[in-house]
Amino acid sequence: MAKAYGTDDYGTTAHATTTRISADGNATDTDSESAAVAAGLKHLENQDVKWYSYLLTVDFWAIIALGQILALCITGSNTFTSFLSSVNTIIPAFQTLFNYALLTMVYLPYTIYKHGWAKYRSILWRDGWKYFILSFFDVQGNYFTVLAYEYTNILSAQLLNFWAIVCVVILSFFLLKVRYRLVQIAGILICCGGMGVLLASDHINGTNGGNGKDMIKGDLFGLLGATLYGITNVYEEWFVSKRPMYEVLSFLGIFGVIINGVQASIFDRKGFAGATWNGDVAGWLVGYTFCLFIFYSLVPLILRMGSAAIFDVNLLTANFWGVIIGTRVFGYTIHWMYPIAFVLIISGMVVYFLAGTILGDSKKPWLGDNQKDGVAGLGTAKLKALNEARRKGLAREEAAGEA
Repeated sequence: MAKAYGTDDYGTTAHATTTRISADGNATDTDSESAAVAAGLKHLENQDVKWYSYLLTVDFWAIIALGQILALCITGSNTFTSFLSSVNTIIPAFQTLFNYALLTMVYLPYTIYKHGWAKYRSILWRDGWKYFILSFFDVQGNYFTVLAYEYTNILSAQLLNFWAIVCVVILSFFLLKVRYRLVQIAGILICCGGMGVLLASDHINGTNGGNGKDMIKGDLFGLLGATLYGITNVYEEWFVSKRPMYEVLSFLGIFGVIINGVQASIFDRKGFAGATWNGDVAGWLVGYTFCLFIFYSLVPLILRMGSAAIFDVNLLTANFWGVIIGTRVFGYTIHWMYPIAFVLIISGMVVYFLAGTILGDSKKPWLGDNQKDGVAGLGTAKLKALNEARRKGLAREEAAGEA
């Protein structure tokens, strides 16, 4: 049985004999790897692909499953936040601090183990500022979204979340050179239609939260939070397509702790003074941190296999899962429109991948010819091409053809 290509941190195959270093210090493709990737991609993309072919792949179902796990994680974190708010423990920056601390504790030691101290310091010196910006956007997105729910009603806050999808599509088009097909736009619109059905159901049931404390202020916070989320998702997709996931998560954790710690010490002091501290609160904080840690750990994978757009679209189902959990926890009832909304959102994701290539969104346009600027990591088109070349013996054939 042929063994799949092994890869190091920056995508260099185990059998390669030489590695070139680019001007910015990153390892680039070896000649043998480049030939293998080119052959593998060519074979995958030249297959007899039907309009439904991608729907039959493991990747498609993995993206759907991952998306629903992420939606459940968001629902869980929102539920624990509701528990904290019910006892007047409103400390948005502080409660998220533990997630960034856990990311640091888990992924920093592994990153240092893989890279070594010298290489890690080199990455920190060269690219630390880029990771700081990513963490800053992420922390602020969390912070302002929580603030929006404090001032506006649920309906307005959820409507503003649509703006994150708009931001992702616009930024991906202009910055990452992503070109959306009409069928993809149609899929996104169908998903948004499903979310609209959810919101309409909440409005009919009178569960939209009524009038907020300061609707204009809350809506502005929500708009800012959604914009920051959109920027973060696109930026992180760019990062994890070029760097190992554990490296990205380690830096996100380190700088997240610093930024969140500063914000908590400044803006959460009033919340600390009026907060309740007991065993239940401690348990809710642990549950919140656990949900967010799983969420942050899985996001890079769906960004590699899919895209920032399909990631945000998947999260639209979080409201559905929120009601399912709420039936047990808060005594909610499921309105008849909710299953319709869920089916619409899933159907939109199916439509999004119709008439696409067998690689779906895993092949990133900003990585250059044959994905040469990308990492050969889990979920990437580059690794799929390498493994395909190995299985079919295409690397040797390609090399012979060039000679």
